[in-house]
Amino acid sequence: MKRIRPWARYAVRSPRANAPAKLPRALWALLLGNFVIGTGVMVVPGTLNDISTSLGVSVPQAGFLITAGAVLMGLGAPTLAALVAGWDRRRLLAWSLLWYGVLLGACALAPGYDSLLPLRVLAMVAPAVFTPQAAASVGLMVPPEQRGRAITFVFLGWSVASVLGMPLSAWVGGTLGWRWAFGGVALGALVCGWWVWRVMPDGIKPVALSRKAWAKTLGSAPLMLAVGVTALSAFGQFTLFSYFSPYFKTTLGVEAGTLSLLFLWFGAFGLFGNVVLSRQVDRLGAPRAVLLTQGLMALSLLLWPLGHNVWTAALVMVPWALGCFAANSAQQARLVGLSPSLAPATVSLNTSAMYGGQAMGAALGGWMIAHDRMPDLHWVSLGVMLASMGLSVWAHRVQLRDKTCNRHS
Repeated sequence: MKRIRPWARYAVRSPRANAPAKLPRALWALLLGNFVIGTGVMVVPGTLNDISTSLGVSVPQAGFLITAGAVLMGLGAPTLAALVAGWDRRRLLAWSLLWYGVLLGACALAPGYDSLLPLRVLAMVAPAVFTPQAAASVGLMVPPEQRGRAITFVFLGWSVASVLGMPLSAWVGGTLGWRWAFGGVALGALVCGWWVWRVMPDGIKPVALSRKAWAKTLGSAPLMLAVGVTALSAFGQFTLFSYFSPYFKTTLGVEAGTLSLLFLWFGAFGLFGNVVLSRQVDRLGAPRAVLLTQGLMALSLLLWPLGHNVWTAALVMVPWALGCFAANSAQQARLVGLSPSLAPATVSLNTSAMYGGQAMGAALGGWMIAHDRMPDLHWVSLGVMLASMGLSVWAHRVQLRDKTCNRHS
């Protein structure tokens, strides 16, 4: 009896060939889910100025909403991955979006900062679940030769969130108030949860990882070094990225409308970079793609002092935008490619590293702003990004060395 691979049930096949020609339609729902998740994560950076003003708290204190949420996501991703290992992914992903919608709606109604902070932290349970589990589900929905393309496709949702979600949040926050921005994301999460429930097939259950598998993951030098690359990259970016709104308001005097256009500009190039990468990652190889995207971000940080006005600042942001979201997509493809059988663990650890890096970056950036060192944010970001690039090169060399050793053992 011929053995049917898990992905074969969901692949859309070409009538002219035996191999799958198109990605499954359900991946569009996962893409939209990542768009809503990404918009909800970035709604705080986009509305940071209005949150600070309307709630009567300092910019670093408002920025702690980013840090606290990122800590929860960082710690929660691997922990929740173990807890939900046996769940059907259709139900898990739909219910996580429902949770997101309800908690973000509660955030919009929070009477003050003291109630907003815990509600925001609880809402971040959803990103800790949805993003890594959506990526891990791809391995059962597409054949191996399409895996890199499918993962980067699903992560386009984060890029689209940067193009539409973050600029729209900044505009809504600057004109109607941050509560309306939170409420809009809450509604989007509820609608997207319904769509995922409708189109996601039943029976997608990645094999639960045993303690032995987790030990193998944590004991793999190439995998853990690659996860470290994600942490350092996010750390470097979010030292400055978390505070784009107050930074540009302070240094360039931009208002809500101009700020939303800057975010739109950044996001458009971010989407373009991710689209290009999704088509080229399998040809380039994920490690080379990661180094290329990180190099683009480092270039922007090096040129950052040249952004004396809105126009030059917009030009300086272009390389960063091209590499920003594409780097994370390449990292996801890199980890899945290193060990497809350990993807549920590595993707959750990578998500944890990404959010952990965000927490460290937001915390460091807030500390620097509190100590009147806002103009130095980009130099610190650049130093951490260069360290991330060095670690990425080392991780690839260790990977090649292990391959050679295994081949001769």
